[in-house]
Amino acid sequence: MKSYELTYLISPNLTETEVKNFQEKMSSLIQKGGALVDIQFPRKRRLFYPIKKNNLAFFGTLNFQMELENLADFEKKLKSESCLLRYLILSKTRLKPEKLARKPLIFRKKIEKPKKKKVEIEKLEEKLKEILSE
Repeated sequence: MKSYELTYLISPNLTETEVKNFQEKMSSLIQKGGALVDIQFPRKRRLFYPIKKNNLAFFGTLNFQMELENLADFEKKLKSESCLLRYLILSKTRLKPEKLARKPLIFRKKIEKPKKKKVEIEKLEEKLKEILSE
């Protein structure tokens, strides 16, 4: 089985009990075809831009494991939900231990610019006198 994450937005017009029922419905759909790993109860959030003329929405996530064949059926059932504004299913890949280990950082040497020699004030004054006397 492969790990997935479902992130969704629900209509803000629903009551708390309707949101809870929707969450339970989603978790039961997942459990029919796979295994539920983690649930984050939907919270009301302000949206950055209106979605279907709504500025607010309930935002929730579900982490689950499911076979690819069952995922297509699950997505069809998601599309049939009327209160669902948007959803996104992400495939979560497991990283190998070699990739988790950090590579040593390579520091590049800074290229130093040649330092300009400071001109002494006395020499500068002598030069100025020479130029002005001409």
